[in-house]
Amino acid sequence: MLFGQSVFQSVLERLKAEDKTDEDAGARAAHRVPGLGTGLAFDVMAFDVMALDVMEGVSAGSQRVGQAYFDNLDLDAAAAIAEEPAAAPPPEPVMPDHLARIAPEEIAAELAIAAADTQQTLNEKRRAFAKANHPDGVAEPFRDNANRRMMIANLLIDEAMRRLPHS
Repeated sequence: MLFGQSVFQSVLERLKAEDKTDEDAGARAAHRVPGLGTGLAFDVMAFDVMALDVMEGVSAGSQRVGQAYFDNLDLDAAAAIAEEPAAAPPPEPVMPDHLARIAPEEIAAELAIAAADTQQTLNEKRRAFAKANHPDGVAEPFRDNANRRMMIANLLIDEAMRRLPHS
């Protein structure tokens, strides 16, 4: 390492010195890739396309930029995929019978709230009712009915809990 230079700077200086001696001698170093400094895109574009005619198995289409993809494209397979019939639309959902019952008397009959119910049994009835009727668990067209049923059921269960004797 030279005094006052970092290792990186000394390596750069050594590489510059080697390049100058190689240019003077007209020879390239074995560890260097020829033309790498000019950029790969320029080297590829400058390649003589007419020289490819000598190679076997090279189509004329692949000599043009962007045509190599089309040479390998299987148009019969693409047409078969395009001809597949579209799937039939899903059938319209049918509203379950229990979602049609939105009167408070009908929901109270389903809940079967009795005077002997405790807070624990009322909470279990609420969870069971919500599992079967929650708006997130039904199809979009029936969510209003499910939401109404849940509001009425929660109201009835909350009222029953308020009437429980406090210990």
